[in-house]
Amino acid sequence: MGSLDVTASQRRRFAGYAPPHSVAMAFKNVAHLFRIASAFAIGIVVFLILRTFLVPKSFGQYGHYRGDALNEIASRPISYAGHEVCETCHAEVLDVKKRGRHARVACESCHGPLANHTQDPAGVVPEKLDTAKLCVRCHEANHSKPMDFPQVHSADHSAGLPCNTCHQPHTPRIEAEGKKK
Repeated sequence: MGSLDVTASQRRRFAGYAPPHSVAMAFKNVAHLFRIASAFAIGIVVFLILRTFLVPKSFGQYGHYRGDALNEIASRPISYAGHEVCETCHAEVLDVKKRGRHARVACESCHGPLANHTQDPAGVVPEKLDTAKLCVRCHEANHSKPMDFPQVHSADHSAGLPCNTCHQPHTPRIEAEGKKK
């Protein structure tokens, strides 16, 4: 007798046995599956219909962007002149700035957009900068900045005084008795 032979008592014991998850049981609850699938299908159709109304036609024209945005941005008036334009009239400041730590900082990063000033220098005079507020935009201590980047706790560092009391913005190192520290 081999290991696959089944005795008569074993056949009688398993004769009426059917596994609990038979094919008949799976299709007994098929109505629930159709409801869920229908809900997903309706959701996808609603999403696609809403997408056609909400997403602009030019979206995706230039990658993951709205193509018409380029024309809209180009139609805005120019507000920044660029540091090259500043340097044509303010050469003396450029010479000082080249020697300082802010040599690579664009003029309008601190002074703001001044295209109107370059077109009418006498008529549009830039406002006086409040260095107590301006300098801390970049130099306020923050753990996410590189360790070698100059940082201060402005409340402790200056006691509320403007930064240009001790530092010159274009060459920010402190100069004592004519010598740089």
